[in-house]
Amino acid sequence: MPYVVTEACIGVKDKSCMTVCPVDCIYEAEDMVFINPDECIDCGLCEPECPVTAIFVDTDVPPNFREYVEKNAVEGRRLAGEKK
Repeated sequence: MPYVVTEACIGVKDKSCMTVCPVDCIYEAEDMVFINPDECIDCGLCEPECPVTAIFVDTDVPPNFREYVEKNAVEGRRLAGEKK
């Protein structure tokens, strides 16, 4: 179960989550960060580091933010591909 970054990250982009990620699966976009679900090892280190509580396990994303599960998958994979 990969982790997902949701709407609360928009405009904040604290990046503390990126610092603690042991596999570098969190990618920075223009207005927020995204987690590539293919690279996420489900360690959970990113979740408590987020100062705005924007990160959830994909199965625990609140209903009003469910679209971010797919958005992270699409954007996380796209951004990972650009880095390679």
